[in-house]
Amino acid sequence: MAKEEVFEFLGNVPLLQRLPGLSVRKISELVVLKHYEPGEYVVREGERGVYFICDGEAEVVGSVSTDEESHPEFLLKRYDYFGFGLSNVVHQADVKALTKLSCLVLPHQYSALLQPNSIWNAEKSIDTCSPVEHILHLEPLEVDIFRGITPVDAPKFGKVFGGQLVGQALAAASKSVDCLKVVHSLHAYFLLIGDYNIPIIYRVNRLREGKSFATRKVDAIQKGTIIFTLLASFQKEELGFLHQEVAMPPVPSPDKLLSMEELREQRLTDPRLPRTYRNKVATTEFIPWPIEIRFCEPKTSTNMTKSPPSLRYWFRAKGKLSDDQALHRCVVAYTSDLIFLQVGLNPHRRQGMKARAVSLDHSVWFHRPLRADDWVLYVIFSPTASNARGSITGQMFNQKGELVASVVQEGLMRKIKSSM
Repeated sequence: MAKEEVFEFLGNVPLLQRLPGLSVRKISELVVLKHYEPGEYVVREGERGVYFICDGEAEVVGSVSTDEESHPEFLLKRYDYFGFGLSNVVHQADVKALTKLSCLVLPHQYSALLQPNSIWNAEKSIDTCSPVEHILHLEPLEVDIFRGITPVDAPKFGKVFGGQLVGQALAAASKSVDCLKVVHSLHAYFLLIGDYNIPIIYRVNRLREGKSFATRKVDAIQKGTIIFTLLASFQKEELGFLHQEVAMPPVPSPDKLLSMEELREQRLTDPRLPRTYRNKVATTEFIPWPIEIRFCEPKTSTNMTKSPPSLRYWFRAKGKLSDDQALHRCVVAYTSDLIFLQVGLNPHRRQGMKARAVSLDHSVWFHRPLRADDWVLYVIFSPTASNARGSITGQMFNQKGELVASVVQEGLMRKIKSSM
């Protein structure tokens, strides 16, 4: 098997899909291909090593149950594995080839690679990785079932942040495809408000498994009820036509702009802002976001001031991310819902106006490889609002002016009626 074939094969083994992409790559360089004839023993009880079946079938000899009905449970086929997860790290049963059999064998001394600190990073723990990587970490429960939480220091906005649902669901989907395929589009529906005090279960359904494309559906579940659903399509990198007719707008470079923390300090003492507004800013608990944002046109107005339905800001993840392209796209998906739907309210703002904005659906298309820990320009515009719904579009550019992603969302926008 060629190196890329080995890497792609291992990326489809359920045990390995929870690993960081770089760990799977390392394992693909360490495994040894072995062949067995029908009736030949693959391993004997007490031997070590982790085996991944490439071709053929094998069976566990001397299983605890010999019932005919349970017999298929002890047949091993392509993508099955054995030799991992045993308390004494040795095989507790014999495995024999039923047909001509090919296995990739990971020597015992490298078995630690199968137990990384997180699904994104083999070296850093979730406590020492970047804040957004911590949010996007999922705990694998079973094959295609993951558990996510809302960390204490994560943005909440009174509920589970919509971008968190998008990012975590995409992370679950990404962990069910081989590492050579990356997401190129996603479409999501927000069904119910999420409770940030309890975990979220992400259940992945494999809708399509092609040579170039794969499709996944992910349901986010709380208290037994689906609160969010996502469809995502993944593609293997491929050469093709190339053009870009849209240009990045002229904006200041991010190093010439203030951070959100600096803007907040500035607004606390800005005499052009109402004193009541400044007092509210000063007394409201400030939780730093895991994404660094720099507005291209910082405003001195409040959220009660009418303005055009547009916004431009640079963003990047705080801290260094691992090199897994899947993680970078999950971070972009997470960020794509930050200060997005609210732009549709800008033309309707006035003194005393209160409104409720809730995301209904959300779509992202990824056009080019990107790094979410490098500056990305987010250009947001709301072309229309009607029937209590607003439509929002977004374009993301890297610093070279390349369009890396496009975003569209529709959300519910309602006036909050006075109780008087």
